[in-house]
Amino acid sequence: MLVLSSAFLHASWNALLRGGADRTQSMLIMNITVGITGLAMVAAAGLPSTASAIYVCASGLIHLVYNALLALMYRSGDLGETYPVARGSSPALVALGGSLFAGEWMNLIGTVGIGLVCAGIFMLAAAKGRLHAMNLPAALATGVSIAAYTVVDGLGVRASGNWVAYAGGVFAFFLAVPLWYLARRRRRVFMVPLAEAGKAASGGLISLAAYGAIIWAMEGSAMGAVSALRETSVVFAALLGAAFLNERLTGLRIAACSIIALGAACVGWRF
Repeated sequence: MLVLSSAFLHASWNALLRGGADRTQSMLIMNITVGITGLAMVAAAGLPSTASAIYVCASGLIHLVYNALLALMYRSGDLGETYPVARGSSPALVALGGSLFAGEWMNLIGTVGIGLVCAGIFMLAAAKGRLHAMNLPAALATGVSIAAYTVVDGLGVRASGNWVAYAGGVFAFFLAVPLWYLARRRRRVFMVPLAEAGKAASGGLISLAAYGAIIWAMEGSAMGAVSALRETSVVFAALLGAAFLNERLTGLRIAACSIIALGAACVGWRF
């Protein structure tokens, strides 16, 4: 339930980003919000342990790349198309990473479940037949970055022993984005209308809660299973896109969502 709740929150902040007037400015405000909150978490829980420091740095850098790719990806394509492509390959890649680096070998039912989730996600992405119209390389690169930071954080939070301190250290890295804009004297990008800034800040807090829950879950659960359940967020994204972004929810997309739900049930049954 924790991971599924995180999936809904994750789809929600992506919908806020996709619906923003300027995605670069929206992502900037989100990064500021997440970064400041991360510093507050570190102040409350202490610095991440020395054993996890390398993971904090690696995850922070990968997240910066991920955020840049995300803003690029949303310049073309619907939320219901681009979001599933970005998320589609990550459960299989995370399961592979968990097996290789943490000895988390999935059983047959779990493997089938992850396969169904990935298949349903790509089916959902292709349902509108407009994959050629989006920035497909950016979407796929985003998926690889998702898998990379998930595996790094799964290993890092276990080495840390304190998920709040670890997550706070990772989130504090997000302040590198506004600092980079200030260093390049691009102050105009900070001139965001109050309504848009409020919406983006809300998205930042939602994204922090969503991924903080995932880090907490990976402290004691298999990374591949957590990732597969988390990517059921594409179902929520399809529904949110239809409800608030005027994106059409077809029968094929509904069928794809059903396949994803079946895969999630298989992953859950593994436990």
